[in-house]
Amino acid sequence: MNKIIYILILGILPISAFSQEISNKIILDSIIKEADLLYNYEKITWNSTDLAYSNKRIKENIGTYIVYHSNDTLFAVFADKEYKNQIAKYTFTKKNLKVPCSEDFEIKPIPEKISKIFEIKNVILNNLNSNSEKYSFSFQKGFNPNPVLIPEVNGFKLYIIIGTPNSNVIPFGNDYLFKTDKRGNIIYWRKFHKTLIATQTKGPNNEVVVSAIHSHLKMTPYISATDICTFRLYGFDLFGIEEFIVTSTALNKLFIYNAKQNSITETDL
Repeated sequence: MNKIIYILILGILPISAFSQEISNKIILDSIIKEADLLYNYEKITWNSTDLAYSNKRIKENIGTYIVYHSNDTLFAVFADKEYKNQIAKYTFTKKNLKVPCSEDFEIKPIPEKISKIFEIKNVILNNLNSNSEKYSFSFQKGFNPNPVLIPEVNGFKLYIIIGTPNSNVIPFGNDYLFKTDKRGNIIYWRKFHKTLIATQTKGPNNEVVVSAIHSHLKMTPYISATDICTFRLYGFDLFGIEEFIVTSTALNKLFIYNAKQNSITETDL
């Protein structure tokens, strides 16, 4: 009887390990999917604002902007200073985030659906500004918080990732996620990193950096979508660095992200 039980237990162990691998793959695939969406929104923001501010008429009248998507199409809408009229709209596809497939410069009232997104964005940002101590906001000089609002079926999510005009820096860290209901009331939030992790893209003697690494505490056991988005924007797009590594103290693993393959691999420490 003991022999039979022993054999059964031995048979269960590989299945458990296999199940864990499947579970991790599902988690990592979901992180890549979320990172892709976040990157698309921020890349469209970069490219559409460059276009808008290069147009004198639009530049002089910009009050705010939003980005939203439908399937594989992304839209950047710029409103006037009264937030009443659309003064520019750029449409992109996921296949080409650099050049819009169409542009609309006709001045017209903002559609109600889009106006609602503008309204929610203001509600959330006003809430965050009024409760900065609650969320432990602290942003260093030269590193600016960039809010990325993404509509969802039952509400909205707003990421805060860090941008910087500083050269040769990947601004990891100091990043947040806020989830809200349809009215913009915050129902969940988290901070991915406790501090800013300003990672240099060149060595002290101007050496080329081929990879970057930072550690995650137990509060963020996996590599994050914000990590990947920031790396793609600054490390890969600007400086051609192809990979970075996250050390997980909670899981005792290394997560290696490769930008060319847009994939995550994991290894045990």
